[in-house]
Amino acid sequence: MGIYLNPGKDDFVLAIQDDIYVDKTGIIAYTNHRIGKRNRYLCVSRPRRFGKSMTAEMLAAYYERGEDTRELFEPYSIAKEDSFETHLNKYLVIALNIAEFYSMIKQVDNMLDMLQKYLRTELLRTYPNIDYMDNTNLVLMLQEVYREKGIPFVFIIDEWDCIFREGQKDWDGQKTYLDFLRNLLKDRAYVGLAYMTGILPIKKYGTHSALNMFEEISMTRPGKLAEYMGFTEEVRKLCEKYHRGFDKMKQWYDGYLLDGRHVYNPKSVVDSVLNNKFESYWVSTETYEALKIYIDMNMDGLKEAVVTMIGGGTCEIDAESFQNDMTTFESKEDVMSLLVHLGYLAYNGETREVFIPNNEIRAEYVRAMRDKKWSKVIDAIKDSNMLLEATLQKNEIEVAKAIDKVHDETTSILTYNNENSLSCAISIAYYSAKKDYEIFREMLSGKGFADLVFLPRKESDKPALVVELKYDKTAKGAVEQIKEKNYPKTIESYVGKILLVGVNYEKQNKSHSCIIEEWEVTI
Repeated sequence: MGIYLNPGKDDFVLAIQDDIYVDKTGIIAYTNHRIGKRNRYLCVSRPRRFGKSMTAEMLAAYYERGEDTRELFEPYSIAKEDSFETHLNKYLVIALNIAEFYSMIKQVDNMLDMLQKYLRTELLRTYPNIDYMDNTNLVLMLQEVYREKGIPFVFIIDEWDCIFREGQKDWDGQKTYLDFLRNLLKDRAYVGLAYMTGILPIKKYGTHSALNMFEEISMTRPGKLAEYMGFTEEVRKLCEKYHRGFDKMKQWYDGYLLDGRHVYNPKSVVDSVLNNKFESYWVSTETYEALKIYIDMNMDGLKEAVVTMIGGGTCEIDAESFQNDMTTFESKEDVMSLLVHLGYLAYNGETREVFIPNNEIRAEYVRAMRDKKWSKVIDAIKDSNMLLEATLQKNEIEVAKAIDKVHDETTSILTYNNENSLSCAISIAYYSAKKDYEIFREMLSGKGFADLVFLPRKESDKPALVVELKYDKTAKGAVEQIKEKNYPKTIESYVGKILLVGVNYEKQNKSHSCIIEEWEVTI
């Protein structure tokens, strides 16, 4: 067993001995299918604490020839696959954590020299009897080991992108690093499989990638690996086993929509289960300043987009234009694409829209917005408890005053005389309702779309709300439309009290009026 060459199973053993281990060995069947083929290059990127390093450790333990790890994997799903025996412990594994090397030497040239020196040393120790043509050239040495032994190498490169995240402006160092990886891996017969993992996809120069032989699997392009990008249906089983509330778990940590699958933040789910408490765990692993820097840019209307998403809305982006680094931003779409890869936004590949995935991340946005640049939005959020209470009390005058205030306070960010602006402003005004309600915008109803529907969560004793917004008409007309179009049918499975809330905005005097009526649904 070596340090970088056939590093052993110890790290993976520690992982499966944790209090909670979720079986993701099924990804090995996917990598097995790629071994020895032209498409044997995979770069899998996902946010921090989403299981990247654990997957790398698992692959190293499975493929390496240094130890027999059959018993380690037999209890898990990979053991049921036809390819399990074919590839188990059959390869020479080179496992590298680039962040480990970069933390020792920040200068890329010197770092790569050290990395190559360590690998050459391990090759010489493991195969001292090979007559190397040039034992100072790592690529030649790998070629000769492969020629003599006939055993392909599996390269596992963790934190591959740390140079782009930590040395953001070291353009020369980044290019040198990419050239090194290309020379080491591209079109080399000794490569049986190359698996890289990090937060960012592969850096582009213009529209081209220096490592174009890699298939990229990411938060915007998960492909067939969507179920391995985080926790999925196993969260329900964890909640049942540990007697935790599944609906609340969804509310706090679900929301990443990958290829139609609901994906949860693994770090947060595990900590919540073990601590029996729903709060922010993932964001505590890194300060909020990074998020704050990006949302404060306000590039090309970014601030308005953030406010829209805080209010529960979505924004369309072109994720393909992103250059896959943390400095090259040409539009708000580039910034939002980065936030997807960092885990601060979720991406719907079908609609090409981004949104804030869950309560944990939404709270982080609010925290990052607490300065004078965002003061009006924060004031509106702070006032939202009073608005919800006034609504539940059917205090129409106070509701109208509160909506007046929030619409006025968000004028500088949102286009004021605009129907979507009104909808967004009201969503922000009811921000605090998210803890008691699941909120839907533009929800399909009996004969049209209800502007806002508030469905109480299972643990809530509050009534449902159906809100209709009007622009230069009447609040009474809004309520009548709810009845006429049978909007309560939208929530026909709900039994109990429903408040029908009609809100009208008068453009000329910039004021709102409100009418609230009660509707009872019985079995």
